[in-house]
Amino acid sequence: MEQNHISSSFDKELNKLNNNLLKLGNTALDQFEKCINNFGTQNLDEIKTVINTDKILDDLDDKVQKSGFEIIALRAPQAADLRRVIVALKIATIFERIGDYSRNISNRTKLLIDLKYTDLPGVNIGKMGQKTQTMFEDVLDAYINEDDNLAVKIRNSDIKIDKMHTEYYLEIISHMQRKKNFAPTGTHLLFIAKNIERVADYVTDVAEQIYFLVNGHVLSDHRPKADKTSLKIPNWRILFFNGNKYINCWWWAKSIRVNAF
Repeated sequence: MEQNHISSSFDKELNKLNNNLLKLGNTALDQFEKCINNFGTQNLDEIKTVINTDKILDDLDDKVQKSGFEIIALRAPQAADLRRVIVALKIATIFERIGDYSRNISNRTKLLIDLKYTDLPGVNIGKMGQKTQTMFEDVLDAYINEDDNLAVKIRNSDIKIDKMHTEYYLEIISHMQRKKNFAPTGTHLLFIAKNIERVADYVTDVAEQIYFLVNGHVLSDHRPKADKTSLKIPNWRILFFNGNKYINCWWWAKSIRVNAF
């Protein structure tokens, strides 16, 4: 990030803001990567380390927020400078929030270990986590290089995570219906999958902020979405994943007397 201001101290303040933001982003990425690895390895010591990292993210976010508002108050930045500060503040909040999701995934992974359920469905939540991690890595590169083309590519790739989440959601629900004692484990798996999907959404938010930073305006088209888990299913029918196809199970929804949303 090159700066050419008359005041060299202003350049230093902007660089400090940028460096703290990148440190926050890299720490959040490292935490997310570890929580996904720990989901597979179930290493309790590593899980606890990820959970404890959340305080570090909170402190880094506080530093970014403080320095950003100080620049606004004392320097009254305009145009591109103001845009850079505002984007940094927004992205910092997003990174901190991603850390909260990583902590939640780690907490639920710990509970899964305690449940010791072995007959798991064939879902691969770890694969969705790894693809989200790649998006996270790319968005940090896009920010460093101010690459708006890469930012758009990241934004458009979120639809793949949505589709994976919908597939996993349906398969886990189906397994919960077939295996009554799977409900506690299935509940945690549903939350973990949803948390990963939300991290991908937040990474996409960062990509959109990068585009705004570079171009001075937001993307005009609507973000593509493919998450079908919250759509209302008519006629009391719930879709379950069975092998390579989806089947209607209206009788199950009726039997437990729930509204199908």
